[in-house]
Amino acid sequence: MPVTQATRVSFDDTAVAFASKSNGELRKMYALFAAMNNNTLVKTGSGLVKTALKWHIPGTKFLIKNSIFEQFCGGETIQECLPVIQELGRYRIGTILDYSVEGEGDDKGFDATTTEILATIDLASRSQHIPFSVFKVTGIGDATILEKVQAGTALTPAEHTSFEKTRKRMNAICARAHQHGVRVFVDAEESWFQETVDQLTYEMMQRYNREAPIVWNTYQLYRHDRLTALEKAHADAVAGGYYIGAKLVRGAYMEKEARVATQQSRPTPINPSKSATDDLYNQALRFCVDHLDRIGVCAGTHNEASSLLLTQLMQERSISPNDPRVWFAQLYGMSDNLTYNLAHAGYNTAKYVPYGPVAAVMPYLLRRADENTAIAGQTSREFLLIQKEMNRRKLQQS
Repeated sequence: MPVTQATRVSFDDTAVAFASKSNGELRKMYALFAAMNNNTLVKTGSGLVKTALKWHIPGTKFLIKNSIFEQFCGGETIQECLPVIQELGRYRIGTILDYSVEGEGDDKGFDATTTEILATIDLASRSQHIPFSVFKVTGIGDATILEKVQAGTALTPAEHTSFEKTRKRMNAICARAHQHGVRVFVDAEESWFQETVDQLTYEMMQRYNREAPIVWNTYQLYRHDRLTALEKAHADAVAGGYYIGAKLVRGAYMEKEARVATQQSRPTPINPSKSATDDLYNQALRFCVDHLDRIGVCAGTHNEASSLLLTQLMQERSISPNDPRVWFAQLYGMSDNLTYNLAHAGYNTAKYVPYGPVAAVMPYLLRRADENTAIAGQTSREFLLIQKEMNRRKLQQS
């Protein structure tokens, strides 16, 4: 039966947040986040891991796979992810399989990534626990060429051919998604070629979003122009008679964006403060909820205030918690207090579950470690919640 009235959400309820974890698993999480809460240890450990993998030191892969990899990734292959998909599904949490291998930068690598994304869509079509697939355009095409297109630089014949191959791969992914009725996220990227990514994504929306939002774009709200971009996308969709999907995130490239803007002596696209980003993010949530007749929205956030705001907006407008147009998503291994409590209250909730060979996924894992230590209070918040649950279970902490 459809859920019509939400249960009150409390993001401090650790009994719900860690219901899927045994005492042993909780202790393991405690040890890992205790280590990640130490900036010096993270920086030193990252360098040691890179060196160990480079020199193929015996036991390195085993240690990684049974620690940080296990916490933040579903497995090395789609097959290895199946138990994670089933486990999350037990708690009404969907899985978004994220093939996190960074491409080799040639046609062979781009074609291999495309094949892998198509496999995730095929699996999603057969599983009630996979509500979205996801890909990055730079996983299926040359970022340098995407940048040239955005800059208006004339492409060589070979570059033009390469760009058309990127468009063809993207069309193959979106066509398969449309065929099976599987929603697909197009991840956001750096500002110097995001407009090209947007252009390709909107082409796919016009083609495949005639009945419902199948293709979803991602808006990084730490950029001061993204709400304007979302509003324009909505206006274009209304005029063109199609739907848009909008995944709202704060963003993943802030330090790089600031550095490149300084190097190129151009204004930064980033908001002047975190509070400005928070305000813009919440404005975007309101805009989407106000236009659900044409927009599907996913709050891809670890921010408790924004997540709570979306639940309040839905309640104010009598929008069912499980309305298929509204979703919440967090990264696997993080913010279980949001994911599990939202799902427990009946909201559509999913985890981004990265997967791929251990060595190939290490850049992603190291970014997670750096991100956790860089975001003020994020690791501490995770650590404190784990401590709280251990105290509730009366487990000894070391």
